[in-house]
Amino acid sequence: MKKKKLNLRDIRPSSESGHHHNHGQHQSGLKMYIPAIISMFMLLIGIALDYFKTPFFKDWLRLIWYIITYLPVGLPVVKEGWESIKKGDVFTEFLLMSIATIGAFSIGEFPEAVAVMLFYAVGELFQNAAVTKAKRNIKALLDVRPKEANVFRKQTVVNVSPETVEVGEKIQIRVGEKIPLDGVLISEKASLNTAALTGESKPETITKGTPVFAGSINLESVIEVEVTKEFKDSSIARILDLVQNATARKSKTELFIRQFARIYTPIVVFLAIGVTLLPYFFVPDYVFRDWLYRALIFLVISCPCALVISIPLGYFGGLGAASKNGILFKGASFLDAMTKINTLVLDKTGTVTKGIFKITKIKVIHSEEKEFMNYLMAMETQSTHPVAKAILEYKMQDVGFKATEVSEIAGKGLKGVVNGKTVLVGNKALMTANNISVSEETESIVESIVLVAIDNEFAGYVVIADELKEDAMETISGLHKVGIKNIIMLSGDKNSITQKVALELKIKIAKGGLLPEDKLNEVEKLKQNSNNKIAFIGDGINDAPVLAASDVGIAMGGLGSDVAIETADVIIQTDQPSKVVKAIKIGRSTRTIVWQNIGLAFGVKVIVLILGAGGLATMWEAVFADVGVALLAILNAVRLQRMHWN
Repeated sequence: MKKKKLNLRDIRPSSESGHHHNHGQHQSGLKMYIPAIISMFMLLIGIALDYFKTPFFKDWLRLIWYIITYLPVGLPVVKEGWESIKKGDVFTEFLLMSIATIGAFSIGEFPEAVAVMLFYAVGELFQNAAVTKAKRNIKALLDVRPKEANVFRKQTVVNVSPETVEVGEKIQIRVGEKIPLDGVLISEKASLNTAALTGESKPETITKGTPVFAGSINLESVIEVEVTKEFKDSSIARILDLVQNATARKSKTELFIRQFARIYTPIVVFLAIGVTLLPYFFVPDYVFRDWLYRALIFLVISCPCALVISIPLGYFGGLGAASKNGILFKGASFLDAMTKINTLVLDKTGTVTKGIFKITKIKVIHSEEKEFMNYLMAMETQSTHPVAKAILEYKMQDVGFKATEVSEIAGKGLKGVVNGKTVLVGNKALMTANNISVSEETESIVESIVLVAIDNEFAGYVVIADELKEDAMETISGLHKVGIKNIIMLSGDKNSITQKVALELKIKIAKGGLLPEDKLNEVEKLKQNSNNKIAFIGDGINDAPVLAASDVGIAMGGLGSDVAIETADVIIQTDQPSKVVKAIKIGRSTRTIVWQNIGLAFGVKVIVLILGAGGLATMWEAVFADVGVALLAILNAVRLQRMHWN
């Protein structure tokens, strides 16, 4: 049984799309329903005329009326069946529906023939509506990409779609904008937020001639870039391609049903022929018309379209529901794989932490906090170190003091004069070199610490650390609630910091100071136990080897590095680790609905087949067993689009 392949190509946002384009889509959507509406209206009139035994509604007039009623919904199916036969694919649902309805016409069951085809057409419309909704969810997710580029043309800057920019053209990126295409920096220098691409927690300062990548955010000043790749080859465009191929990786359930349908359909056709002809040799009062009618009922009941429509639609609905929640699965097989995960390994920086340095603690010894911070910030305005930037982002009014005679002491910190007082800002080595004793409590602090001395007296310190993401705690508790108890943190950061974060999150196993190959070795050790089904969550290029080695690789950040996106099986577009819990719940809900549909389809078909074999089922029961069950299965699958996974 072969269904039309669900084609995702039409979800690619067009550079020319606009109000007119959307209006056209709306019009074509309405047109899809017109044939079914016409057939339903004419069928109801025909049934009413039959019921009231209208004198003129008989013989040729009645036949012509029902043929005209049949054509709007039946002709496309018959045509599709014929096209499939010409291509060598004989046993399709289109052939089954055509034989059953034309056969019903041949024995005078006109209303039943029209009804079977009408309900089949309505089922197709329901399927299209559900798929369209899922596509809209995916498209909305993908529209986070840069939508415009400022390109130099004819000595002026023109705002255009990134798809229209050619290799070699020069583009301008303003402060706060994402770089829309891959290229090379032609400005003297730039400060870029590349956290999504590299996993690096601090901004990167680059100089002229350095490659830049789509998705990086320009932080400081207007820059210019020469484009080296077309939009379709950039990291963001890769995500579009991944979505378009999302249905290519079928789940085992879906593959089984499709293979089953290919064997099942020809068997059904030959059994229907047997039901028609074999009773001639065994039944004394054999009536060809009666047995043909039973065979047609058998044929309609046996049509596996409820399975073949609803199961792929169930998975596609799961993919759409995930996209609506900011989660991109690369295929239905990974929806299934998420349901089997029992061990979760996660990176620290950029995964459960924000990857951004901030002041987390200020300790002042003798003065007021405001005065202390004025001294510190006056000194740090003279520094370009990432820690200095974190300090200068401290929420205060303008710095009231000004530093002079500032000198940098390599590897130790800064020395200068503020308000006539000598100020030292740096690490313990700086304090020791100047014979300044610091408080013992600083020894137990594992994060980055900035010590301050004023006029050779220790004045206090600030702690700079990477903050936990708002939903980090919620993620771990959510994983426990869905049954994943084995959670392991692997990080390249200092082991002391890794252990502190693990303690905060109540993660029992954590290892820090690991290189990418060390992380890979740890996961390989876990895989030696065949009972472990492992998911790894990470971000950036350094996590790519582990993403590939895991049963399910989950990449944080929709604009992650090319390697991470290519390697991962699931992409969390919103950078929220708690989405992993939702991904597991969506996978489980999808699996439940798919198996509900399988049970519903087989259960109802078996019952009606038994009734049909005994002559107790009419074509109307057959319609319900086939198209009715398909409709129920589709409506069940559509529930995925409306569910909430909190």
